[in-house]
Amino acid sequence: MADSIPNKPLKKGSLVFVDRENYKKSIESLASDYDLPNYVFDGPGEILAVKEEYAQVRWRRPVPDVWFKLDQLKEYIQ
Repeated sequence: MADSIPNKPLKKGSLVFVDRENYKKSIESLASDYDLPNYVFDGPGEILAVKEEYAQVRWRRPVPDVWFKLDQLKEYIQ
């Protein structure tokens, strides 16, 4: 039954977290620090902008905004 529920597309304002497995398999992970801080995997971060297949994410911490591929993000559900 859960398979029939369509996933909502991530968009500006969506709360998200980084999917650890998808990120580690990506080419972007090779260009970044091997160990990202845990808060990116725990969430929530807020999508500020979406451009093509990337989303700019702001975390609730005093850190810079970061761009991630949309397929590396999952919706944060409280």
